[in-house]
Amino acid sequence: MTGNVGKMGAGVMPIRGHSNVQGFGSMGVKNELKPALQKALEKLLGRSLNSNPGYHTRSLIEAADAGKVDTLLCLGGNLYAANPDLTQAKRALSQIDTVIYLATKPNLGHFHGLAKQNTLILPVFNRFENPHKTTVESGNNFVRLNDEGKTHLKTADLVAEVNFITELAHRLHGASPIDWRKLQDTRYVRHLIAKTISGYEKIGEIDETKEEFTIGDRIFTTPKFKTPSGKAQIQLTPLPQLTLPSPEDFGRSEGIVLALITGRSYAQHNTVVYRTADKYRGMPHRHCILMNAEDVRAGGWRDRSIVTVQGEAGKLENIEVICGAVRRGAALMFYPEANVLMKGVTDPKSHTPAYKRAPVLVF
Repeated sequence: MTGNVGKMGAGVMPIRGHSNVQGFGSMGVKNELKPALQKALEKLLGRSLNSNPGYHTRSLIEAADAGKVDTLLCLGGNLYAANPDLTQAKRALSQIDTVIYLATKPNLGHFHGLAKQNTLILPVFNRFENPHKTTVESGNNFVRLNDEGKTHLKTADLVAEVNFITELAHRLHGASPIDWRKLQDTRYVRHLIAKTISGYEKIGEIDETKEEFTIGDRIFTTPKFKTPSGKAQIQLTPLPQLTLPSPEDFGRSEGIVLALITGRSYAQHNTVVYRTADKYRGMPHRHCILMNAEDVRAGGWRDRSIVTVQGEAGKLENIEVICGAVRRGAALMFYPEANVLMKGVTDPKSHTPAYKRAPVLVF
């Protein structure tokens, strides 16, 4: 961190992801409520909440694969393709009786993530068409108010996500202890956020002030931390001893084993691909593997050779080799297509699947 922690006029800013990720985190959207948020919600409702944790994404797939999920409602996203081990993801979703997708555009999950009995794909407004005023939390900790959106689809049968969710909740649970239909007023939602989310108190008045604000207790402007000493406490993380399997572990005697990185291409947002080529890396299409030239020569290939890539969960054939700027022993392919190769090995704390450094055999 180049000496920029703990002195005046300096500091570091973590890049935490785009606005949806940050806003979800700030609102406490996770499989297990934080105690402070649960206490605030219970005070607001005047009753206790169920303290049983829900499923995080990978545990949801595992539970569905075991037949323990009967209904799934997906708010946007592409649950099928965003998972590792696409064979398992497809099988797991097919064990669910009913899957409902609220979507702004078609994606792979609408074709491969089909339910056992009923699959509903319901079109909704995207963020720029949303008829409600909404807020967004920026990458550097500012909350801003957005104006209502407009859509060019004048005759389309579209609804806002908040209207669908609240109407569904009303029909399932009635109007007590929560008046679900009242939550279709996003100004009212912001008043509730101000009462329950620490650091977000100013959101309750943003409709009147129109002023952006920073979230409380996140920005430190003096070199004093909330520790007993007042100084930053930095923990050392031991580096693991990393090894790769041999070709024999994949059931073959030829080929070379590489540590596969999966990444998004130029002109790709999450799983949505706008252009098939990646001009940054010199990859002409999505069915390529970027390799170090020395690894290419060691395998007996050359630039533009056609190979098979086999992972622990599956394989991809007719993949074009592209020599490029990647270190020896590593390779890069595109997400989500390469997800079929890797198993759903997850970090025990963050539950994030190992999309990086997945062992593959190229032959």
